[in-house]
Amino acid sequence: MAQREVHQSGWDSKRCVILLGVILDCIALSSCLTVRQSVRLRVGLLSEMNASDTDELWFPQRLDHFNGADGRVWKQRYFINDTFYRSGGPVFLMIGGEGPANPAWMQYGTWLTYARMLGAFCVMLEHRFYGRSHPTEDLSTDNLRYLSSKQALADLAHFRTVLADQMGFAGNKWVAFGGSYPGSLAAWFRLKYPHLVHAAVATSAPVHAVVNFPEYLEVVRQSLTTHSPECPQLVKKASDTLFEKLKDPKTYDQIAKDFSLCEKLQIQTHMDLAYFLETLAGNFMDVVQYNKDNRQFEGAIGTNITIKVLCDIMSDPSRGEPYDRYATIVNLMLKTFFLKCLNVNYSSYIKEMSDTAWKGPALGGGRQWVYQTCTEFGFYQSTDSPNQPFVGFPLPYHLQQCSDIFGASFNASSVADAVQQTNEYYGSYDIRSSRIVFPNGSIDPWHALGITKDISDDLPAVFINGTAHCANMYPAREEDLPQLVFARDHIFSLLQKWLKQ
Repeated sequence: MAQREVHQSGWDSKRCVILLGVILDCIALSSCLTVRQSVRLRVGLLSEMNASDTDELWFPQRLDHFNGADGRVWKQRYFINDTFYRSGGPVFLMIGGEGPANPAWMQYGTWLTYARMLGAFCVMLEHRFYGRSHPTEDLSTDNLRYLSSKQALADLAHFRTVLADQMGFAGNKWVAFGGSYPGSLAAWFRLKYPHLVHAAVATSAPVHAVVNFPEYLEVVRQSLTTHSPECPQLVKKASDTLFEKLKDPKTYDQIAKDFSLCEKLQIQTHMDLAYFLETLAGNFMDVVQYNKDNRQFEGAIGTNITIKVLCDIMSDPSRGEPYDRYATIVNLMLKTFFLKCLNVNYSSYIKEMSDTAWKGPALGGGRQWVYQTCTEFGFYQSTDSPNQPFVGFPLPYHLQQCSDIFGASFNASSVADAVQQTNEYYGSYDIRSSRIVFPNGSIDPWHALGITKDISDDLPAVFINGTAHCANMYPAREEDLPQLVFARDHIFSLLQKWLKQ
């Protein structure tokens, strides 16, 4: 995702638990979200708006759209904003993602700017199994079989059909919006249900599923280079130094002190080692993914920490060796997110992610999103490439988490099969459709799995140099790059044209 995304719905901000850089469960913007377990589709600390600001509405949804004999239903959360609607105008549907739907998106965001100019009715639907949309009594692995992108798309189709009938929108043109994983859903909604959705804006959408995704960290390296060529080199030197120190248990007490760990460092298995190293690297991964974004309206904190901030620290010799500067960044992030210490206990992580109750990681979407990566997408951001600055969390580490959390049947073979099926079903990069625009940012690591060049005149890409994840979705501000301003305007012009067709 994403994660890990996106938020409007997403990331309801989800009282997200941040393992600090790792983000144990993240938020989902409807649009742009992300979850820890190696798949950070979206990251940040969000605080949900007061319900009085935007009323919650509930839609009776089918549990299993692909079993006609199953008549069970549940209540799915959604929000509406009819402020800008003019009779006959389009209906804008913001798609929720791997986290709680954030009602802040019903008051802010570029899509509302478009809605005002086009007279659109706006609605946001929370993704099943995230936020307050609970289809089952718990999150047991058996119940999670109803969690999939296919079921989510069927939710959107049924919701769109019923709402259109109830509100007299059957003849109106519907446009789907989403960022990150919900961006993929927006594209796939148009692809699979072309009779229900007229056009789609699929922002930062990873349309290609892949088990091993080391390219994520390759883009992180490239993005750090935008500050200075030596920045990723210094990060690599720090990471390598730490890795060497970890070979000697006598260094553990000092390492625990340097990185402000919550408890004595214990590296008993390769999973313990990888989890620790990934947690630290996650600080760079998350900052790069959301570099200079405009998420404050969601309640996000830490947006002042940018690539420049990290690289300035890494380049400052007064802060000691690169290893020491690496530790300085970890402590800066802890302070930024109001955390006293860093928890890097893998066993604790697995215990939390194995909790099947609607609490804990479930509140932010952690367990749910990991399940989707294990059963549909992969997206594992491994260090299996020499062209990136980190070390120590290879693909087997990520795959082992599927087994540790959900059982032995979730293994490398099952994940590979699931990813292949996903690409076969949606077409990966080979999308055959129309009226879908794919915005992506060059800084965002997820653009490596997205559409960055025009497929056709009716399937254009908007590649925005210098911007990160879902940048075009956030509210405009004076300091926005000219190319970001142009991208938003270009997307609007496409919508104008497409709504006339």
